[in-house]
Amino acid sequence: MEIEIATVGGYEEIGRQMTAVRAGDEVVIFDMGLHLSEVLLHDNVETEDMHSLDLIDLGAIPDDRVMSQIDGEVEAIVPTHGHLDHIGALSKLAHRYDAPIVGTDFTIELVKKQVQQESKFSVDNELLTLSAGDSMEIGESGDLELELVNVTHSIPDAINPVLHTPEGAVVYGLDKRLDPNPVLGDPFDSERFREIKDEEGVLCYIEDCTNAGEKGRTPSEQVARTKLKDVMFRHENFEGGMVATTFSSHVARIKSLVEFAREIDREPILLGRSMKKYGSIADKLGMVDFTHGLEMQGHRGGVDQAFERINKEGKENYFPIVTGHQGEPHAMLTRMAKDRTPFEFDEGDKLIFSARIIPDPINVGQRHQVERLLRKQGVRIYDDVHVSGHLRTEGHYDMLNLLEPENIIPAHNSMEGVSHYVDLAEGMGYDVGEDLYVARNGDTYTIVED
Repeated sequence: MEIEIATVGGYEEIGRQMTAVRAGDEVVIFDMGLHLSEVLLHDNVETEDMHSLDLIDLGAIPDDRVMSQIDGEVEAIVPTHGHLDHIGALSKLAHRYDAPIVGTDFTIELVKKQVQQESKFSVDNELLTLSAGDSMEIGESGDLELELVNVTHSIPDAINPVLHTPEGAVVYGLDKRLDPNPVLGDPFDSERFREIKDEEGVLCYIEDCTNAGEKGRTPSEQVARTKLKDVMFRHENFEGGMVATTFSSHVARIKSLVEFAREIDREPILLGRSMKKYGSIADKLGMVDFTHGLEMQGHRGGVDQAFERINKEGKENYFPIVTGHQGEPHAMLTRMAKDRTPFEFDEGDKLIFSARIIPDPINVGQRHQVERLLRKQGVRIYDDVHVSGHLRTEGHYDMLNLLEPENIIPAHNSMEGVSHYVDLAEGMGYDVGEDLYVARNGDTYTIVED
C-alpha cells in the first residue's frame, strides 16, 4: 500500500498545524489550526467574518490547496487537542471535506464553540467523540484503523492519533510532555506506544519540536503546582491585591490556583471570555468542580461588576485569575494594566505569570509592554511560575527509543527551531533526506511506494 504524507501547515512556524496522511485511496487529516500571531499583525481582524482564502493569504490558516494533489478521499479529520493552533481553522476549512471530525470530549466541545461562532461558512461535518484508548475503522477498505493514544499536555484530553496501516503505524506526535503524575487526567501512555512498536512497528513519526533546543527533561505539572503553592503561601497574610494569569485552556493549572487561593482565604474568580469558556466546559464534563461557588465572568459588564465588588469588599479577600499572560491587546490583564477596568493596582500588589512567553516577536513585545505598565504602578511580578507542555531534548530521546520509527518528520517550529531536532535525530543515526525529512509547508512525501 502506498503511503503519502502532506505537510500542509505548521512546518515553518508554531501555529496553523495541518498534516494529511494518505494510505492507498484513503486520507486522514490531523489538525486544522490557526496562526494567531499573523492575525494579531492586523488591527480589527475578526476571523469569523473572513473568507478562508483571505486568511490563507494572511498566513493565518493552512494553505490546504495542496490537498488537490492528494489522490484519495478524506475519511476523517482528527484534532489532537483544543488549542487554537490545532483547531482554529476547522471552521474555515473542514466544510471542504466530506468527513467527520473525530476527537476527545473536551476537544469536540471546543470545536462546537468554534463552529457556532463562524459566520462565513456552514460547517456540517459530523462530530464523533472517542476517548483516549479507543479505535475506529477508517474508510471502506478495512485496511486502516485510527487509534487515539493518551498523552499529557497543557490542556485536558490531549491525544496522539495513530493511523494503523498494513505497512506499519503512522504516529502523529503533536503536542505532549511525558508526565507520569499529572495534576488532572491520566498519565502519559508509554506502554501503549511500546506495544505499537513491538506489534507492528512505527513507519513514520511526526514530532512536535517546540522545545527541541532546550536541554534536560520537561518537569511534571506537579512541579508547577509546587511552585505556585510556594509563591502563594508566602503571601498568605498579605493584605494587598494578588492576581494570577495563565493559559485559559490550562485547566490543571487553574485548578491549582483555585485550590490554593481558597487555602489562603481568598476567593478565586475567573475573569475573561476564554477563562469562562474553558472553565465551563471542564466543569460540564466533570473534569473539575468549578461552578459550585466559583464565579466565572466573561463579558465586560459582569467583569466590571466583579471588580467593583472586589474594590468594595477589599482586594485582600479575592484572587482574580485573568486572561492576558501574553500581553494580548484586548485581554483582561492588558485592560487592567491600562486602567480600563474598575480594578486599580496599588504599589506592592502581587502578580503571578503562570505561563511562559510563547516564542514569537509579537508576543514578546506585547508582554514587555504590559510588564512595563505594571512595574510603573509598583506591581511586584512573579514571572514564569510554569512548566511547559512540550518535550525537551531528553523527552525526544525517550520517544525515539520508545518508538524506533523508520522515518521521522519534525514539525511545530520554525526552520531554525527544527534544526535542533535534526541535530538530535542525526545523533541517533537518522539521515536527512533518507529517513529524516525536513519539511516545508505544502510538501508531500511518499514514504512507501506501491
